Amino acid sequence: MTNALLAVEGGGDGFTAPGPGIFELPPIFEIGAFGFTKSMAIILLSVVVIFVAFYATARAAEMVPGKLQFAGESAYGFVRNGIGLETIGKAGLPFVPFLATLFFFISFNNLAGIIPMLQLPATGRIAYPLVLALLVWFVYLYVGMKRAGVFGYFREMMFPPGIPWPVYILLAPIELLSNVIVRPVTLCLRLTLNMFAGHLVLVLFILGGEYLLLDYGGIVGVLSGSVTLVGSIIFTFFKAFIMLLQAYVFTLLAALFIGGAMVDEH
Repeated sequence: MTNALLAVEGGGDGFTAPGPGIFELPPIFEIGAFGFTKSMAIILLSVVVIFVAFYATARAAEMVPGKLQFAGESAYGFVRNGIGLETIGKAGLPFVPFLATLFFFISFNNLAGIIPMLQLPATGRIAYPLVLALLVWFVYLYVGMKRAGVFGYFREMMFPPGIPWPVYILLAPIELLSNVIVRPVTLCLRLTLNMFAGHLVLVLFILGGEYLLLDYGGIVGVLSGSVTLVGSIIFTFFKAFIMLLQAYVFTLLAALFIGGAMVDEH
């Protein structure tokens, strides 16, 4: 879309809406061909923050937990009981640390989009959700193959019992495609696109409100700009809910896939 189409009448050169370029920031520093970007810094920060937070809650664990220990145990218990046990059952307890790591890692990197000074959801860059989706893909395939063997696992997946054999001609490739290709792709894209679109809309709200308030001028600009900026605050809280919800959905689907791989005829 051209600047002419995006121009707002009465505002100098007009307003140009933000685009995907808001995710393409220059490197913080470069070492040869390698550039260390803001999204990389946020990823590293999330690892440090999550490690320090849980280490602080667990290093002085007591029978009667203090406030910090209680907060850490409650957060971990949410994933353990609300996702691990509810979805997989007791057999899924060995996977709770993995699921908890997924949930808190994704939550922090989603919320980075509204944290002052960060203001960029690292999960809006497709590379990071893709790696997480591939980790989940590797875990549930490994679990299934360990239980039934490589041949047995794919036989169960592609040829479920009790179906007329001509149906397998269509069903087998669909099941293979769904379980091996579609699952990690949808996991990745669901998270990436939600974070990408949400951040883009929030930036549009803020920059549009600023433009109307400061550059458009007149009572119309002041009123519409004020309403837009108030709307951006409301949208920020709504976005925070969506960010946590997407972390929950990603982790829940990971648990469902792992749980499905652990049982016969899944």
